[in-house]
Amino acid sequence: MAENTNSEYFYTTKGEEKSGLSIIFREHKGQAKKIFLLSVSHLKKTYSGSLLGPLWAVIKPTFTLFILWFAFAVGLRHSNIVAGYPRFYFMLVGYVPWFYISEAILGGARSIRKNKQYVTKLSFPMSNIMTFTNLSALYIHILLAVLMFIVLCVRGYAPMIYNLQFFYYCPLMFLFFLILTWTTAPMSAFSKDFENLISSIMTGLFWLSGIFWSTYDIENPFIKKLMYLNPINYFINGYRKSFLYGISIFDANYTTETVVFYAEMLLLILMGSHYYKKLRRLIPDVL
Repeated sequence: MAENTNSEYFYTTKGEEKSGLSIIFREHKGQAKKIFLLSVSHLKKTYSGSLLGPLWAVIKPTFTLFILWFAFAVGLRHSNIVAGYPRFYFMLVGYVPWFYISEAILGGARSIRKNKQYVTKLSFPMSNIMTFTNLSALYIHILLAVLMFIVLCVRGYAPMIYNLQFFYYCPLMFLFFLILTWTTAPMSAFSKDFENLISSIMTGLFWLSGIFWSTYDIENPFIKKLMYLNPINYFINGYRKSFLYGISIFDANYTTETVVFYAEMLLLILMGSHYYKKLRRLIPDVL
């Protein structure tokens, strides 16, 4: 799988003269097949040794969703209606993207450290490691999204033309959290404390990301706009627009939300590519 020219090609001094973004694009050039094969291999490795194999990737979120629904709708006896929709279906459409997001954030941050053999022994370009790690999580997300769509069809919420917006939100979500790993993965490779910090804030993000409640129902206008700064809300709300609300991505009422998200994404690209360029040559020695 490795090529002897990898180290010479990807770690030349000349490459350091380029921008971080151009280095990442160069590292991906002609690597599509290898990244795909590694993503499949990574997925198999994740669930190796279990009888059900990759089916656990579906069982785990399904079981968690049921427990959370039971806790809120039955145990705590909260209202079973959220934003005009039954709590289960409201949570379902929010939890499916969240499961991918959490896997992309945590798995992406750990990707270099957990696959350090590609860096230390094979001189494999680190940006590709982040890509195949996130890609393997995307396969599970697509499967869960299909199951979600089937459930919504049975309930009568689908199909509708807005369901096609999935093909906007899903690739954009993959791209956004892949870009995030350009910063988190190198930092986590340098310090396990940084990885532990990310794990610690995930619980807070879970409750701040509108998975079980609607950020659009916040009465305080300042706090409501403040929620736009959480890019996870953009995807959670986007999935609900596509599968429940029937709202177009071009709806003028949500222009501010979209502008804020893309501004954050641009900032993340600049920051991530900068950190990747600065740290990529130091990481093999650290590992």
